[in-house]
Amino acid sequence: MVTKTHSMEDLKEKVHDYWDAETCGSQFGEGKKFSKEYFDIIEKDRYDKEPEIKEFANFSEGKDKRVLEVGVGAATDFLQWARSGAKLNGIDLTPQAIEHARHRLEVYGFKAESLQVSDAENLPFKDNEFDIVYSWGVIHHSPNTLQALKEIIRVLKPGGKAKIMIYNRHSYLTYFFWVKHALLKFKWNLSLADVLWHNMESYGTKGYTVKEIESILAKEPVSNSKVFTYYTYYDKMERHGFLSIDDC
Repeated sequence: MVTKTHSMEDLKEKVHDYWDAETCGSQFGEGKKFSKEYFDIIEKDRYDKEPEIKEFANFSEGKDKRVLEVGVGAATDFLQWARSGAKLNGIDLTPQAIEHARHRLEVYGFKAESLQVSDAENLPFKDNEFDIVYSWGVIHHSPNTLQALKEIIRVLKPGGKAKIMIYNRHSYLTYFFWVKHALLKFKWNLSLADVLWHNMESYGTKGYTVKEIESILAKEPVSNSKVFTYYTYYDKMERHGFLSIDDC
């Protein structure tokens, strides 16, 4: 079982400190920080490795719509929403991510309606504000993922659309992690959830099955929900090499 020895507040601080030390996606940047070269390299790396993001997001759908991104990170997707003509809003738990987003919009000549440090579990918006809420790989890091989901639903307009990616506990990547962190260390009692919690990016990371998410959504005031999986760059064995698994 996952050992949860930290309070929600302590866990959130750990998540904050991890991502504030290195904004998600920024590790691939080269050149002067916040320069166009730096951002262009981050963008190329992201979509070369994860082309499914563009299919999933369908950025062009944001034109003239109020869009909120929960967890802007290095703001690569945030920029695509800006390019689409969205009325754009963004939040992130960390000041470093917000700095990336502010500089990125400035470099490319865009503006957001709002951009602020905030907590996904307590969004600083009224009910029914947004046509689209987008979040790629974020709320599984939040200590109370279900509360973050409820907040996303709360701020959506009736008929609005939430586009959320969270980690799949039954992915190839998770199995690779289990081999490295459990099997090869003779810790065979550890579950898939354990190795994610203790070894995947920030401390406390979670993964869910399709059935678990379907069950959660069935209890929420949503309709026409679709839950599906992607086989990604991070699931590919050749990325890792033989039993050599990077923790990202």
